Amino acid sequence: MTGDGASPDSGAVDAHVHLWDLDRVELSWFRPGLGLPRAANVRDLAEASRAATTPVGPVSGVVAVQAADTREEARWLAGLSDPLLAGVVLQYEPGDPSGAARSAVGARVRGVRVAVPDRRADLADVPGLDALCERVAAAAGVVEFLVRSEQLPAVAAVAARHPATRIVVCHLGLGAAEPGSDWEAGLRAVAAHPSVAAKASGQIGERDPDDGRLRRALAVAVDAFGAHRLLFGSDWPMSARVAPYAEVVARTAAALPALGPGGSSAFWGGTARALYRL
Repeated sequence: MTGDGASPDSGAVDAHVHLWDLDRVELSWFRPGLGLPRAANVRDLAEASRAATTPVGPVSGVVAVQAADTREEARWLAGLSDPLLAGVVLQYEPGDPSGAARSAVGARVRGVRVAVPDRRADLADVPGLDALCERVAAAAGVVEFLVRSEQLPAVAAVAARHPATRIVVCHLGLGAAEPGSDWEAGLRAVAAHPSVAAKASGQIGERDPDDGRLRRALAVAVDAFGAHRLLFGSDWPMSARVAPYAEVVARTAAALPALGPGGSSAFWGGTARALYRL
């Protein structure tokens, strides 16, 4: 799975950013009151990340995750070219009979995200999951899941059925919720499968001024997965509504428990490079 994207050999990899341009492609969920820019482009991302220094150096590559779910947006995102843009993850739309076309992995596309937090807890109402996992695994890609905590056991069941498929859970399967016991049990159930990793993304919140919630979530995640199956993700530009990019990096670094030998290199870039074959 090679292509013309960047190949960051060193430094940090941000495994979860979003890019869009509303003058080119509409996003169904976008509203003026959200406090987000009409264009989130690589140039602005590069400027924002330039001020950040991670424990392994500057950010040398990013993985852009499709922000919505249209074929037009998928084509636009997959066609972007910039040295900072190491890879792209497209969105799986289970209601689209042509969804198989968007689950093709190759060139710049490194994976497919199943964003279904509004679906049933057992994911039984998400058609095509098994076929998707088989197809993406055959292309050496990654299947990502954006789910709520109640759906984590279902993701664990998918991982059990498809041990050869590399799976990544976005936002620790937590999102903006509190890291309670049910979430922890679900996350540990997913982490029991060695083919599953998780992104420590989307965890910087306005209602967590002392980062106590962030520290709790990261402590559980590191204990469950180990540093070598966790990835840093800024969730830019969503995160910029709460904190500048450099602050997101600094607060994440400060909230992490000790990662052990090689753990910091893995968390801040090595794991993303291996999983997404950057």
